[in-house]
Amino acid sequence: MTTTTRTTTTTMISTRTVAYPADGLTMIGHLALPAGVDRRPAVLLGPEGMGLSDVERRRADALAELGYVALAFDLHGGRYLADPEEMLARCLPLLADPDRLRRIGQAALDVLRAEPRTDPDRIAAVGYGTGGAVGLELGRAGAGLRAIATVNATTTGRPGEAAGIRCPVWVGVGSEDPIMPPAQRDAFTAEMQAAGVDWRLTVYGGASHAFHHPPVDHPTVPGVGYHPRHAQRAWRDVVDLLTECLPVTGD
Repeated sequence: MTTTTRTTTTTMISTRTVAYPADGLTMIGHLALPAGVDRRPAVLLGPEGMGLSDVERRRADALAELGYVALAFDLHGGRYLADPEEMLARCLPLLADPDRLRRIGQAALDVLRAEPRTDPDRIAAVGYGTGGAVGLELGRAGAGLRAIATVNATTTGRPGEAAGIRCPVWVGVGSEDPIMPPAQRDAFTAEMQAAGVDWRLTVYGGASHAFHHPPVDHPTVPGVGYHPRHAQRAWRDVVDLLTECLPVTGD
């Protein structure tokens, strides 16, 4: 594992890139640390299917400003897959293979737990799209998370494995999302309910897939679109879950 440190003086947080192996690739994550020297609750932050971008890096920085250790993890070995066809060719096999998703997530979780500022017993997973599916699979695998929040990820798991989730789960999805349609949402909530999970689902009226993601300068697949009002609401919902399940205390 290698790191490069860059201190952010305007907010007194510090950030560094972290290289680590997963899925046969060298992943390049973004670690953000709050001010102080004490241990803090931590957040594993997963990106949409295109991969890690400045959007997730800024979110990790925002979480550090709130007092969390945050690791925005990588999906594609340091690459951002702007071409929708290339992205789907990479992500569809991942989404069909829960064990690969878990290995990708576990590798990042190991990096986060090894950070001296992290309280290893207080970690949440927050993910978007494919990154959200990673968080859910970590929960199904019994990773010991304190909370799971996903946007655009109502992916179901293998039968019975949702019983491994022992923390609150919040999911946000757009009402007009063709990738996560009502039937998929219903299957997901039925899975959570059958497993006795403490779950919540928020449907944002009029929003499409990836409604949380600011406009991009490359082609997108149909049914994808930014909704700034709901993007702000979804972020507040994520922070509310973290505040409930991982309150920040310390310096």
